[in-house]
Amino acid sequence: MTRQQKLEAIRQNPDVSVLIIGGGINGIGTFRDLALQGVDVLLVEKEDFASGASAGSSHMLHGGLRYLENGEFRLVNEALHERNRMLQNAPHYAHPLPTTIPIFKWFSGFLNAPLKFLGLLDRPGERGAVVIKLGLMMYDWFTRDARMTPTHQFFWRGESLSKRPLINPDIVCTATYYDAWMPYPERICIELMADGEAASDKATAMNYVSAVDGAGGTVTLRDELTGETFDVRPKIVINAAGPWIDFVNRAMNNATHFIGGTKGSHLVLDHPALLEACAGHEMFFENKDGRITLFFPLMDRVLAGTTDIKIDDPDQAQVTDDEIDYILNAIKLVFPGIELDRSHIVFWFTGVRPLPSSDAATAGQISRDHSIREVPPGNGLNYPIYSLVGGKWTSFRAFAEQTTDKVLGDLKLKRKTSTVQRAIGGGRNYPKIDIDKQAWLRDLQARTELEMDRLAELFDRYGTYAADVAGFIAAGNDQPLVHTPGYSQREVQFIVQNEQVARLDDFLLRRSLLAMLGRVSADSLAELGGIVGEVLGWSPAQVNEEVKRATSLLSKRHGMKLNQPVRSQ
Repeated sequence: MTRQQKLEAIRQNPDVSVLIIGGGINGIGTFRDLALQGVDVLLVEKEDFASGASAGSSHMLHGGLRYLENGEFRLVNEALHERNRMLQNAPHYAHPLPTTIPIFKWFSGFLNAPLKFLGLLDRPGERGAVVIKLGLMMYDWFTRDARMTPTHQFFWRGESLSKRPLINPDIVCTATYYDAWMPYPERICIELMADGEAASDKATAMNYVSAVDGAGGTVTLRDELTGETFDVRPKIVINAAGPWIDFVNRAMNNATHFIGGTKGSHLVLDHPALLEACAGHEMFFENKDGRITLFFPLMDRVLAGTTDIKIDDPDQAQVTDDEIDYILNAIKLVFPGIELDRSHIVFWFTGVRPLPSSDAATAGQISRDHSIREVPPGNGLNYPIYSLVGGKWTSFRAFAEQTTDKVLGDLKLKRKTSTVQRAIGGGRNYPKIDIDKQAWLRDLQARTELEMDRLAELFDRYGTYAADVAGFIAAGNDQPLVHTPGYSQREVQFIVQNEQVARLDDFLLRRSLLAMLGRVSADSLAELGGIVGEVLGWSPAQVNEEVKRATSLLSKRHGMKLNQPVRSQ
């Protein structure tokens, strides 16, 4: 159905068992799970799907090595198992990530971990080799019965310098262990949303629709593209608005203080020498102030972060000059001989973690665990509101399962199916070894007659979902884009038609990596705006307005200079 058809269907049938407010990973994960159980569920997101906290992640799927010293053993154990499930269920978007820790002391921090665990120390402290060794042993032990990645290793100083000649010579050793990463976190959300809608005709997800009021048994929603309002009548409301949870609750006449968010900023760098120095690994280390910093290859770029700064209003989150300097200087701590400055930045972004409200002395001490905070019916509302507080990208499936089971109990329904082994989007029937991948591509070539190189490109971008994209491309007259290498007209048309694209920046930021990798120029914006506008029926004036809007957003929020040519491919 088109957007207007979906909105009209909601107006015609406003009764729904579950209304989910928030289209980030927690909301969408819960949406898919409820849809699979046959529950009638409506999800609304005030902007685009995965445009808030879920777009501000470090792109990592990890257990959280540093959470061990805060005593969050349950969280780390759960997250490591969920990491492994993502490697199985979304192999197109979840990849093993070898991670190297440069270590500068042997015994530093030996007492810090137990003191933090006991609440007797509230400041960051340097972790030496002994403490890191103990943490990595525990990391490996948690997944001893479901191992999908190699166990950790330590390397003496000489061997470490041999492997990475540019690494800081002040190290005493390095440690290497494995986590995982995701190149396309926003696309994971899009595919989960699509899987949910495909699972049940009683499941509907809408972007650019906000919840603006609640009274009695109704919630008033607003179409953010037209300004029109309409009511729905839910039995249960799930508030999955992330760092905006308290704002949503206040709009619905419930003053809560569940969230104490922290801002995390990242840079994307075009720096071939730094990319080579990474040698395919994430570099994970402590900055001089004891905070964890990381950087790793993102395609042919380097993703670097992150900061951890308390913030009250997520709408005010911006990458600051101080954060940029902080991240660049942190990288120089690991590779002091590599010249690095702001000219290497092609994109920056920030997000606010929806952490629980806390009086912890430092942001690093705030729990990363998840919980459901219930506001029972009252204050003029006839339905309960379940606020999904905290959570990590890695453990979204487990959090969604916990939330779904609670809702099923309230609705007196039984779970029909598990999501533990359920593939996501283009991870279904995914060929995991090269010989099977080549056979899959040859079969698709026989059906579409597209070039093998083009099919391989689509497979790398979409997994087995590439079969649908390629089929659409082959069904018409397709042309490669002039100013957007690697994409074609019909590929973009397919994504716009099938993935609820409503604005030009939806495609640039959340259906592709074009903006994040610095692949956008003024010419490519005009080119893509014309294609998106043709599919969505925009007038020439609307196309121009969308191009202006995207230009302003990419400049102000992401530091992109679109008057400059696109940097190296």
